[in-house]
Amino acid sequence: MHGQYVFTVRVRLEPAQPAISLEPGSETTTVTVRRVAPEPGTGGWRFFRDTLWRGEVADEAHVRRLAEDWLDLPVESASFSELQVDTVYFDAMKSAIASDLDAFNAETVSEALSKYLGSSIRVQDV
Repeated sequence: MHGQYVFTVRVRLEPAQPAISLEPGSETTTVTVRRVAPEPGTGGWRFFRDTLWRGEVADEAHVRRLAEDWLDLPVESASFSELQVDTVYFDAMKSAIASDLDAFNAETVSEALSKYLGSSIRVQDV
């Protein structure tokens, strides 16, 4: 079972020593950040519900702070790209959502997935 959230994050590099400088215009770079998605039904597995809305970051400032914690770097922007899962993870996720639809304010699993992830789910078995 495998799932991971993928974000595009723009970080600012800052020299730790005053004798070091960066080339003007090169202080920021964009990186792809992958965050393990907790197993459905375990602590933190509802990250998508608490963080995303229709496949977009619901509170960009909050996600910037999360990314700063993840990377220990100043973050200028962060956007959600997709949730990558295998079939086993996806099936477990749908089952966990189905068992608690009220928590997602939805009548069906499809509605819950659309509401929070839009079309930003990629199911791939490797």
